[in-house]
Amino acid sequence: MSVAAELSVTAELSASADLSPSAELSAVGSILRELQCDDLSGRATFDAMGQLLTLRNLVDHQAARLAAQLDRLGVARDHGRSTRELLIVMGFAPSVAQRLLRVAGSLEALPTLDAHAADGAIPAEHVDAIARGVSHIAGRTTEPIDDALRLNHVTDLLGQYFSGATPADIDKRARTLGNQLADDTDGLPAAEDRQLNELATHTDDDGRLHLEASLDIEVGEKLCAALNALGAPRPQPDGSRDPRTIARRHADALDTILDIAARMPSDIASAAPKTQLLLTIPADTPTLAELDLMGSVTQATLRRLSCDAATTTLLIDDERVPLDISREKRLVPPHIRKALHVRDECCVKCGAPANRTQAHHLTHWIDGGDTSLDNSCLLCSACHTDIHHNGWEVFLGNDRHPWLIPPAAVDPQRRPLPAHNRRTLNLDNLTAAA
Repeated sequence: MSVAAELSVTAELSASADLSPSAELSAVGSILRELQCDDLSGRATFDAMGQLLTLRNLVDHQAARLAAQLDRLGVARDHGRSTRELLIVMGFAPSVAQRLLRVAGSLEALPTLDAHAADGAIPAEHVDAIARGVSHIAGRTTEPIDDALRLNHVTDLLGQYFSGATPADIDKRARTLGNQLADDTDGLPAAEDRQLNELATHTDDDGRLHLEASLDIEVGEKLCAALNALGAPRPQPDGSRDPRTIARRHADALDTILDIAARMPSDIASAAPKTQLLLTIPADTPTLAELDLMGSVTQATLRRLSCDAATTTLLIDDERVPLDISREKRLVPPHIRKALHVRDECCVKCGAPANRTQAHHLTHWIDGGDTSLDNSCLLCSACHTDIHHNGWEVFLGNDRHPWLIPPAAVDPQRRPLPAHNRRTLNLDNLTAAA
């Protein structure tokens, strides 16, 4: 019997119901141990590898089902462990144990994906990516998605796999679908929620500082862009390649960033930001806008990034040919920033220092708003996000100063508030804002 035929029998045995599971798996193991592959031709080797892939997919699927069974039976709890810990003790790598449980918990709600996995048609990494993708999409709306919409998303992501997509490609597609759903339901993806940002540090026994961060897509794009720019390979004096690893180059880039920040002048309020982010917008499908390094963004974040973040906005056609690049003077020039500094003095919402603020267009630049003093105000990054995502509004009063209208969740009557530097005024006298 050829190796490919033996492996085919192995796959059939692994799916057979005629023997007990232990006997089936023992038979599979016996066949695999006795395989002889040394003298195969190229074609036979290729066929055998295809059969092994199918067999591996089947084994991974059955492992996920058994992991679910272990969890349901409480085998780990009887020994004071979690199922994940039990799988690790059995010899599974921690990431594999986590993946098995993640897949096991999702397949019941995704019968189409389960059927393909049970046939051995999809590798475990792609099954996991699709399951995670559907979960990500469902989390982009406050309302549960129905079975029909879930099936549409599974079908879309399966189509990505069968067209040759990698797990990373499937992740990217799922984020795009999730952002479209968030746009339709006014949801805010976790990737764009600045409130979830965290940066933790701790010092190890050797006195080295370790960083752990969870950042939203905009801050992540800025960080990646800066690390890529400042951590580019540098040839040696003799012309040989840079011997540093990517991780070392990025660490050196962080050192450079800190040096640049330390040398900055204290008064930078009038400095126009340098372009460091690239935002690409398809002309026919603006919902597919994406950052160069971090990927898809929602329409709400598109509007905010098009406001005054250090961003180049590139409009492209369906062949990715540029049609237009950021309108001239979209970024607030130094003389207007100086005027904003004098008028607003600080973030108009929270009072953060002016040198930590961005210039916000009251009528969004993407909607045709001009770059002028009367159409701008100073907002720090966090408040800028609130304005674009959380229901706050800013308008220019008859006194030619910014006023804010809070969302109903903050003030049910939505009474206007003056800019932070003018809140010593009598709030009962709102005629200036009328």
